[in-house]
Formats: sequence, C-alpha cells, structure tokens
Amino acid sequence: MSTMRKEEVEIQRRYYTKTAETYESMHTHESCGDELANKYVQAILQMLEASSVLDVGTATGRGLRVLQTAVPKAFVCGIEPVAALLEIARQNGVGESSSLIRGSGLGLPFADRSFDVVCEFGVLHHVREPNAMVREMLRVAKKAVLIFDSNRFGQGRLPVRLAKLAMYKTGVWPIFEWLRTRGKGYRVTEGDGLSYSYSVYDSYHLLASWADRVILIPHGSGKSTTWLHPLLSSEGVLACAIKNP
Repeated sequence: MSTMRKEEVEIQRRYYTKTAETYESMHTHESCGDELANKYVQAILQMLEASSVLDVGTATGRGLRVLQTAVPKAFVCGIEPVAALLEIARQNGVGESSSLIRGSGLGLPFADRSFDVVCEFGVLHHVREPNAMVREMLRVAKKAVLIFDSNRFGQGRLPVRLAKLAMYKTGVWPIFEWLRTRGKGYRVTEGDGLSYSYSVYDSYHLLASWADRVILIPHGSGKSTTWLHPLLSSEGVLACAIKNP
C-alpha cells in the first residue's frame, strides 16, 4: 500500500467492512454485472486455453464465478485485502472451487508469469496510483491482462467529456482534479466508497507496450455514432491486452 496514504486505506477498509454483506447488491450495475462483457471475458479465456487465472481485488468473488464458468478445469485464484469481503466469499461457497488469498494488488505475492491471465473488475478507480497495480498485473501475467473499469472521458455531457480529454492531453487534468477535490485527490460516496478519477485509457500505454494487441470493449449497450468510440461514449471499458501465442 505504499502508493496510498494511510488514511485513505483506512477509509476504504472501513467502508468495505461495513458494506460487505450488501456488497453484491450495491454493485450489480458495475463491470461484473455486464453480461455481454462477461461473455467476452469468458470467450477470451477459452480462446487462450487459460489454465490459471488471477482476479485482483476479488471482493466477494463475483468475478471468480465468471472466470470459473469459462474455464472450469483451470486454477482460479482471487486476491483481496479486506477480510470481511473474503469471509462473504467463503460463505457463498466461492472458496470451494477457487483459491482465496488476502493481499494487495500493489504487491502481488507471485513470481513473474505465474498466471496465464490476470484480471481486475472495477478495482483500479479505487487506487491512488492505478498503474502501479497494472504493472504488477502485467508482471505476473503470461498470456493476457484484462482490466474492466471506469472511463472518465465517457462520463457527463459531450462538452464535459471533450473538456476532460483536452485537460488530460495538455497535462492540466491533475491540477483540475486537485482543485475539484480540495487537495484530497479523491471523493467518498455512499454507493462507491473512496474513489479516484480514472480511465482505462490512463493505462493504455502500459497494456500496449506489453501486449501484441489490445482490444477495447464498451460497457453497456455500446451504441454510438462518434468515431471516438468507446473513448468518448462509454462510461466503462473492458481492455483486453493479449500476447500472441
């Protein structure tokens, strides 16, 4: 947790401990709730013939169930720092078919290239320096890294989206975000706890430099008339970074 301030970690742990029993119902609209995107994830795992899969920030194990359905014979592992969420996962029987480990995605306790595929579902926007976690995911992955998370550039009215993109490209966005959050850099909401402004595109350069191809899939309906799709049209994106066989 070296890339996050201690008080931010404590806020997150308290929030998820408090909401552990209602976590899945509170977050049904997020990444794991997108059935079509889940089918893409499952198809990629099957195409790559994944024999081992890691889910980073597994929470109550919703993502693990998606992964296990796709490759039932594979070794599927979930890592999660909050004990209360892991306890709910075990109560739901997730640990019977998958391995559950308490730990942080910022320091994965695995050797390089330990897993065929490494995934995360809606975790990176809760990390102050998300690319530190992405680097760890890339380190332990062999065939693919899948990140399914938020996209700030696809949120708000079109002029707002364009303004965000312009500020990001000119390097002004961190200053704007610092001012908007009154120097904290994060916001706390009842429905999502402590979160940071994040877009999957913030990590695109890392994924592209590691993989032979990156496939982007929009969250939700995905219907759009803009050429900049899903960059300016989808509030969430599934990025699939894949190495050629």
